[in-house]
Amino acid sequence: MMADSTFENSVKLGFIEEDTDLRLLRSHFFPSKVGGKPSWLSLSPIPESENLQCMKCKGMLIFLMQVYAPLQIRDDTFHRTIFVFICPKASCCSPDDGSNFKILRSQLSLVNSFFSSDPPNEELRDDENMDSFPNAAKLQSLCYVCGIKGNKKCSQCKRTPYCSKEHQLFDWKAGHKQTCSQESEKEDYKSASGLLFKEFELVTEEEEYSEGDSNNSKSEEERLMEYERLMRSPQLQGLEGKYQAEELEKSATAETEDDKIFLKFKRRIGSEPTQVLRYERCGVPLWVSSTHQPTQSDIPNCSCGAPRIFEFQVMPQLLNYLAVDRLDASLDWGTLCIYTCKNSCSIGNMYKEEFLWKQDFQNAKL
Repeated sequence: MMADSTFENSVKLGFIEEDTDLRLLRSHFFPSKVGGKPSWLSLSPIPESENLQCMKCKGMLIFLMQVYAPLQIRDDTFHRTIFVFICPKASCCSPDDGSNFKILRSQLSLVNSFFSSDPPNEELRDDENMDSFPNAAKLQSLCYVCGIKGNKKCSQCKRTPYCSKEHQLFDWKAGHKQTCSQESEKEDYKSASGLLFKEFELVTEEEEYSEGDSNNSKSEEERLMEYERLMRSPQLQGLEGKYQAEELEKSATAETEDDKIFLKFKRRIGSEPTQVLRYERCGVPLWVSSTHQPTQSDIPNCSCGAPRIFEFQVMPQLLNYLAVDRLDASLDWGTLCIYTCKNSCSIGNMYKEEFLWKQDFQNAKL
């Protein structure tokens, strides 16, 4: 269990677990995970494909991660998962702009239409038939490429479902062209290879951190103070150039403040540098820069009228596991902060859109 009402003042750190039986990341195990296809919580209805399009290029978003985060506030939040989707095109990734992401919330009661109220048995046999467990594909067609709702089908075989022409074309080139005329509906190639992110389990543990534990913080702060004093020195104050003395001092102060925020970020994650997620519902994000931090007015209220609160943030370390770097361009972020309805308003079996705030590093500090 990721979180409940008793953990609202604590921080949970998320880490990638690379040695996991991927069968344990199916829906009926209520996983937290990164990559692969979404393991839907509410199995029907799942979001329509047009609701998972990039706001910039109108192409299909793909699944990035999901965080299982139940709350002990009402019966209908006994199961609760937050899903994060992203546009895979690096061209849609802009500094301090989260419009290439989408956040969805799903929640269910202990007694629901899809899953047993008994805890799932994680002791799987080698010959376990996973198709016998609850699955969103049993209730509607899922895109063979990405796992979201697939209302389209191959125009030739009339069998294989897709969410869009974009993914149908991808699959055709990936191998469906060779198998389309076969009578069997089961494909024998990996269509999503090269499009979806590699699948990992996301495991969590309590953060152990004390402000007094950082032996390096004092020397770092002293160096920053020395830098400020240097920028205010008579030698620099007397420089002739395009900067006036007061402009130079203002620039130095702003840069120093940004450095302080970044050093705080580095100190805080220093003891657990591989963390890819920080969960602290009702908490405050760990910012990477003094710029582009939201005010309360920047965070839109939920459609139910309730304010949204910070729930968790995705760390830049996750990028190391996604294999997205290219010489020309890449997906990138400093931190992704997810805000959700304070009341986690009742939504039945539906999926509710929530809000993401993207902050990037300034001056290429990493």
